[in-house]
Amino acid sequence: MRRGIPPVTTAPPPAAGGREGGRDRERERDRAEEGLLRTEFAFELPRGYVDPSGTVHRSGVMRLATARDELVPLRDDRVRENSAYLSVVLISRVITRLGTIEDIHPGVVEDLFASDLAFLQDFYRRINSEGHTRAAVTCPSCREGFTVDLAGGGRLGES
Repeated sequence: MRRGIPPVTTAPPPAAGGREGGRDRERERDRAEEGLLRTEFAFELPRGYVDPSGTVHRSGVMRLATARDELVPLRDDRVRENSAYLSVVLISRVITRLGTIEDIHPGVVEDLFASDLAFLQDFYRRINSEGHTRAAVTCPSCREGFTVDLAGGGRLGES
């Protein structure tokens, strides 16, 4: 018997949105420049996680990984059986919030669209290797160099 697919709705933005969200980001950058370590990074998924009720969750927060975060999944039977599952377990350990969901577990990550998982894998690599989400790029037309934030938020083709 086939169950009906619930209608898709969008999760409300976090409480600190709007203008305050911009000020919070500016304060975070200022603190980072003062030498404080930034341990949490906001992101926005390209498509979003659709929960069982049909709500789409796109914005989230990922924290820096610890050695334990990278070691514990190696003891997981699912990872031992299929090494590709390592990223699912690892990503579920470091995402602290996804929309209104705060209990992120491997089942949530398994249900992400492939493009969202690829985004989170790249995001994880960037924040844990480079410590930020910015990338230097060059305009192919005018050869002007500038920096973009890869944390998401804008739609492709929008400036």
